[in-house]
Amino acid sequence: MTQSEITSRRFQFDDWDAAQEHYLDAGMTDGLPIIPPTEQRVRAMLDHAGLAPGDVIGVESIRQKRMTAEKVAINAVMAGCKPEYLPVVVAAAAAVCEPLFNLHASSTSTNGIAILVLVSGPYAQEIGMNSATGMMGNGNRANAAIGRALSLFKTNFYGSTAQDMDQSTFGYPGKYSFCFAETGTSAPGLRWPPPRASMPAPRP
Repeated sequence: MTQSEITSRRFQFDDWDAAQEHYLDAGMTDGLPIIPPTEQRVRAMLDHAGLAPGDVIGVESIRQKRMTAEKVAINAVMAGCKPEYLPVVVAAAAAVCEPLFNLHASSTSTNGIAILVLVSGPYAQEIGMNSATGMMGNGNRANAAIGRALSLFKTNFYGSTAQDMDQSTFGYPGKYSFCFAETGTSAPGLRWPPPRASMPAPRP
């Protein structure tokens, strides 16, 4: 195998409904329908971001899981992302691998923990993310799909499946998707710097 080859298992289905039932029965969804992650769709994601399937996005420190671009792209497709959303999903996946984030604790807690993805910077506006009225609600594809992609990735790659590793007592709707953008620095009345201005630089 080379780094440019997609190595995930392939499935073939007779129709759309059969694909949906397979992913639901296997516990690989959040209970909602998904977009079947065909190789063509996954390749389009990776090509847009300039990533090879085997590129390592991060390594989770507790279970030592190596998160590859291929696995991130597959879940982004399933969540309904456009290819231009993938750089944000990849950045979020890399961030949750940082030891300070403690992905393992958030994946096993009995509390209603969900991962919040806050996107700060002009790229959020370029891809149509909502940072204004209703930004934490429904109605915006980018917000919904990016947050959902990270949630599906946590389920399918890290193994945080509801009623199994994920023992959240009551659950939380943010587990479907919890993602929004920050209004740019030119917004009227903004009195503090955006998060990106105070965040530490990524580790080499």
